[in-house]
Amino acid sequence: MVSSPLIGLADIEAARARIAGHVRRTPVLTSERLDEAAGASLFFKCENLQHVGAFKARGATNAVFALSDAEAARGVATHSSGNHAAAVARAAALRGVPAYIVMPEGSAAPKLAQVERLGGRITLCAPTQAAREAAAARIVAATGAAFIHPYDNPQVMAGQGTAALELMEDAADLDLVLAPIGGGGLISGVSTAVKALRPAARVIGVEPAGADDAARSFAAGHVIPVERPDTIADGLRATIAASTFAHIQRGVDAVATVSEPAIVQAMRSLWEALKLVVEPSAAVPYAAIEAGEIDVRGLRVGIILTGGNVDLDRLPWTTQ
Repeated sequence: MVSSPLIGLADIEAARARIAGHVRRTPVLTSERLDEAAGASLFFKCENLQHVGAFKARGATNAVFALSDAEAARGVATHSSGNHAAAVARAAALRGVPAYIVMPEGSAAPKLAQVERLGGRITLCAPTQAAREAAAARIVAATGAAFIHPYDNPQVMAGQGTAALELMEDAADLDLVLAPIGGGGLISGVSTAVKALRPAARVIGVEPAGADDAARSFAAGHVIPVERPDTIADGLRATIAASTFAHIQRGVDAVATVSEPAIVQAMRSLWEALKLVVEPSAAVPYAAIEAGEIDVRGLRVGIILTGGNVDLDRLPWTTQ
């Protein structure tokens, strides 16, 4: 696959105009309890309250509505474990075109149900990246559908960056912005927006220690995949692309990692303090603060809470 070009602020501003009316402007919440614990002012961008319960609605909607009428008429296709799948299905429904969704066997039941409810035509595959790509390629060949990659797509990256535009408008003068890294589409858009509008602010990506391809790649200066990512944060198991890594190299100041116990504890802390349902992937950036992996004392910190799609019958702190 040919890597996508670097995006700029103009692309993100264009995305905001394109998706206006199709996505929510999500709130930015604060917590005295969490501020006191961190010794900082924390501003949580609540994308768990976004349509489909995740920031993915932004990028998918921008990519689907950026297609020409002729391209869109044949439908859209993607592969995803859940949030991007639902986002593409919803965007396709808004545009009135079919959505062909490849999802790995073992995907969370609530995420499968959501994609079906939104009209996505699901094809299950083996839980490997190779199987996902092969199944999606077969569907594209058979239908002529436009493929909307979960993150290696400039329109997807630009759409995700709109969350950072809103965050910086609602929480001025941020010193630091934290976002999780899976495939890298979110951090690509976020870092582009932050560095364009507030160059002095630092951007730090955070990922699970069991899926630390971005941290390894950042240190080495080239992409180093993780062959078997192992983390409760299912939305962060993807390997970064060459295109997203180029954005990370350009606009990200550091990449931190956190343990599985830290993710679970952060998820619980956010539920208790903010009274919000957040999924493990969304808790990862706050986990880096709570576990002391990032020193935020005295800073104004923006944190992207990426999603809230969890199986309420299988919460990580309950005893089975």
